Amino acid sequence: MRILLIAGGWSGERAVSLSGAAQIERALTGLGHTVTPFDPLPGFDGLITAARDHDFAFLNLHGAPGEDGLIQAMLDAADVPYQGSGPEASFLALHKAAAKQIFRLRGIPTPEWTFLPVPPGPDWECDLRFPLFVKPNDGGSSLDMRRAATHEELREALSPIFASGKQPLVEEAAPGFEMTCAVLGDEALPTILIRPKLCCDFFDYRSKYEQDGAEEICPAPVDDALSARVRELALRAHVALGCEGYSRSDFIVTDDGPVLLEVNTLPGMTPTSLVPRSAAAAGISFQDLAARLIDLGLARCARRRACAPEPLAWDEA
Repeated sequence: MRILLIAGGWSGERAVSLSGAAQIERALTGLGHTVTPFDPLPGFDGLITAARDHDFAFLNLHGAPGEDGLIQAMLDAADVPYQGSGPEASFLALHKAAAKQIFRLRGIPTPEWTFLPVPPGPDWECDLRFPLFVKPNDGGSSLDMRRAATHEELREALSPIFASGKQPLVEEAAPGFEMTCAVLGDEALPTILIRPKLCCDFFDYRSKYEQDGAEEICPAPVDDALSARVRELALRAHVALGCEGYSRSDFIVTDDGPVLLEVNTLPGMTPTSLVPRSAAAAGISFQDLAARLIDLGLARCARRRACAPEPLAWDEA
């Protein structure tokens, strides 16, 4: 197939996107596909034209555009298949405050939070329990994420997020250890235990992407009941948001059990990323993972086409 590999973009996670794309391109080429890299940063206005010249689009975008569902909506309009979730699930997952409401609706435990779409007034005091984590509501890779133990630190953590034009999510810190679980198709893959090794008490950007930044153990060395619970919750979150193809859910395991932090609809695909590690533990090579994602994307497109209304007479064939 002719595959358009869409990576780069203009979010703060551009470098991570391009790093993963290099590995994906090698895998797709090894599968016998013809791959054309496409970066929306210089080429956005030609996206649909480029996509329609290919049989499939493989997305490796992080943040917006990409995880917000914009590119997916454009590809759906052009009737070009791609891997992963559609526009609605992508948008809901990226908008953390919206996703957490859905988690609560579906009985999936998640830390208490407050969403601040505009800067609070000078007399505002957060009624959540300290310590707190502050992060952009629609960001990823732990960029601009900070821990606040006091109201003064909270104000300091909010300021750069508002200054960047984003809206912060403030979330109660859940004491415990971090686990993550990927879903591929309709199956939860082996869980991963994460222990940051750098000078930080949470899984920050450096821990995620610097060599030897964290200890990531897969399968997670936890008892079977806990692993099963995390895998169950990952599947439930995947379904609750309407995700397709694959996703990765991040958890903190507290004394009362795992609580869900967020769901990623375009998980990282760098050499140190978690989904490829989990797939490898299930006996799925990186190349086989890419092939499986293409198959799932083609199946999604076939379902859409089967349910699509008949085109109007003046529509392009």
